[in-house]
Amino acid sequence: MKISKNTKFLLSGIIMILTIQLLFGLEVYAEPLDNATLTIPQIGIDVQPAESPQEVVSSLQILFLLTIISLAPSILIMMTSFTRIIIALHFLRSALGTQQTPPNQVLIGLALFLTLFIMGPTFSEINEQALKPYTAGQISQEEALDKAMNPMRDFMFRQVRNSDLNLFMGIAQMDPIENTEDVSIAEQIPSRVLIPAFIISELKTGFMIGFLLYIPFIVIDMVVASTLMSMGMMMLPPVMISLPFKILLFVMVDGWNLVIGQLVQTFR
Repeated sequence: MKISKNTKFLLSGIIMILTIQLLFGLEVYAEPLDNATLTIPQIGIDVQPAESPQEVVSSLQILFLLTIISLAPSILIMMTSFTRIIIALHFLRSALGTQQTPPNQVLIGLALFLTLFIMGPTFSEINEQALKPYTAGQISQEEALDKAMNPMRDFMFRQVRNSDLNLFMGIAQMDPIENTEDVSIAEQIPSRVLIPAFIISELKTGFMIGFLLYIPFIVIDMVVASTLMSMGMMMLPPVMISLPFKILLFVMVDGWNLVIGQLVQTFR
């Protein structure tokens, strides 16, 4: 489409008028700022070499604190009951075949609150033995860390398997143990051996719970598939028919009550 000369002239005039108004408007609104003093703060990070051993210690403490904060999610996930719970809940959802129901946010939230419920006595012990005395200035930072690790180590020792613990002790070239309930022996095992042994123990336990959760739902899938095959309905997906029956079975037996109750009991 061609634009005539008159139209081009009219558009040029409108653009010129708008530009003039805009410039004069900026000058009008900018006048009060000329009389006022506008100060812009200077923001910067000053990094200088440490001049005394105390400054070096302070810098190392800050770096250590930042490292602990960055590792806090991993500590919460790997050194508590969270791993076993979230694995069992994901297996339960897969066994039901409900795809993304409940969603991941709901499962993670449920696992977090169950973790706080299960780890409540351990966290209370850490608060009483380490956090309160440290904030009151009664113990040093090193003593607070040691006393905070003792309840966590006790929890992990109650859940770890001897075979998993002996695996990492063998890798660390340490003598294997026969019984983790012996307090004198348990205190000699370093945390660098206990933590990975506890993690793979939780993975194994979570997969065992997931296998048990799959059994009743697999039976329903097999019955439905056999029925459809005998009726000659081969083109109909068995999952479409078995899904309502699995949900009905889960609701009738109060599945959430049973699963969560038995899952919590595994930590006793």
